[in-house]
Amino acid sequence: MSRRTLLRSMAVGGAALAAPAVLTACSTGAGGGGNVSNAGKKAAPWPTYAPAKGPTPDLAPTAEGVQPGYTTYPEKLVRATAEKAGTGKQKIKVMTITYGTPPKPVGRNEYWQAVNEALGVEVEFTVVPDADFRAKMSTLMSGDDLPDMINFGGGYVLPRESQFVKARCADLSDHLSGDAVKDYPNLANIPTYAWEGMGRIAGHIYGLPIERAKVQGAMFINREAFDAAGYRPGMSAPDFHAMAAEASQGKKFALGASTVGFYGYLYHAMWHGAPNQWQLKGGKATDMYGTDAFKAALEYMAKLREAGAYNPDATSISQVDLKTQFYNGTVRSMTDGWGAVISNAQGIKDEFTLDVAEPYTVDGVTPVYQQNRGCFGYTVVKKASKERIELMLRVLNWLASPFGTKEYELMHYGVEGTHFTYNKDGDPVATETGLIDSRTNLPFPYLMDAPQPLYFPGFPDLTKRLHAWEKKVVPLLVPDDHWGLMSETFNRQGATMQQIIEDGVTAVVSGRKKLSDWDGIHRKWQSQGGKRAAEEFLAEYEAAH
Repeated sequence: MSRRTLLRSMAVGGAALAAPAVLTACSTGAGGGGNVSNAGKKAAPWPTYAPAKGPTPDLAPTAEGVQPGYTTYPEKLVRATAEKAGTGKQKIKVMTITYGTPPKPVGRNEYWQAVNEALGVEVEFTVVPDADFRAKMSTLMSGDDLPDMINFGGGYVLPRESQFVKARCADLSDHLSGDAVKDYPNLANIPTYAWEGMGRIAGHIYGLPIERAKVQGAMFINREAFDAAGYRPGMSAPDFHAMAAEASQGKKFALGASTVGFYGYLYHAMWHGAPNQWQLKGGKATDMYGTDAFKAALEYMAKLREAGAYNPDATSISQVDLKTQFYNGTVRSMTDGWGAVISNAQGIKDEFTLDVAEPYTVDGVTPVYQQNRGCFGYTVVKKASKERIELMLRVLNWLASPFGTKEYELMHYGVEGTHFTYNKDGDPVATETGLIDSRTNLPFPYLMDAPQPLYFPGFPDLTKRLHAWEKKVVPLLVPDDHWGLMSETFNRQGATMQQIIEDGVTAVVSGRKKLSDWDGIHRKWQSQGGKRAAEEFLAEYEAAH
């Protein structure tokens, strides 16, 4: 995924809903992080942005958020770091989510070995499958044995997350705030919007954002199958429905969904005109879920399901298995994070043209598109000595080496001749080994990464298609106004709140509940923290603006 791979639409259904009570019990009082609100606190300045100089793109970026596009690989790579992060003797433990398969052990994993050698650090990497992440994190946060670095990624809502970070993780303000970040020039290349999307805790900087494009994710489509069924970019919602029904014949399904995708409800809701999760405007907080647009989207999705457009195992299949169905043509589309583009292109193996859908249009509604938080979560460092924290930051600085450098090539493509070879056009193209021992299955980029361009080795036409798509969609982006803000209620009860929404969406779309039941589901969400969280988000927003 990326998101939520990516995505809030990738947020996992609550494998650990028994955990919030445990975490609350372990996290109260002085040792539990205390007040995490930024309101009334002196804010540490964001790190000074110092963009790295890189190769000139073939397709120009825009200030609004269209990414730079590269149809060819840079001919001459440079070094981003003068020295290794470690001496070769240090060991660190790290943990992230994964959307791939478990990596081979380090002794049989040449990619892992090569990155360790380049870092000068022995990295003990724990990867947690997306379906298990919430449960694993709840166990980790309530225990005493923490890894040196943890990525809070994937768009999950974890109970008392900010309190945990404040109590158990290092305050990085003195290391990163203002010009201090210039000691780590690759980290200074992270744009300010990513830091803002991550947010402060009690006025301080506790994490480092893993930058992502402003486009949150996409509905990836099998273009030939969609076109054969009558797809047209920007078609009306009724025509999209008819197309999806037409594309769902003979045990093939137009719309693929998984247990963590929830029928792609975020896309449909915003294409019906709903706000991006939270809208804070004119002294009023509006949540997506209580709007008429959201209910209209639920009705629309339920009709798509009734027409047979969704895969029948949408409420039981994992995102990893859904990808397999997409690659082999069983489903003709799926929602996924923007960072998953290249792995999807490789998985398809030229069986069809990978493309992304433009929003359909609803009468009387201007469609909007989900703007990303600006980061795939953030990475925190366990409290430690100054020297130990500086080691972690040097590791993260290496991982943030920008596109066009030898470090970036190693982390993203592996070792030449083992994990990739250069094709006739000079692109690093994955070998069979490189598809297994890779940054997907051993996700170093989920600890830290450089700002991403549109570059897909071996797929120059894909770069052109997605750049053209971004030029159409980026003007439709709207932000989620709660990113970077603190709410005591949301930190404490957000996981339960999210579960109510996800269970409710699944029940209504699958037909287990009626659309008329949604108002009651929303009232339950409000009573379980939604109303109070809205008040707290609004108060913090107004204090910061």
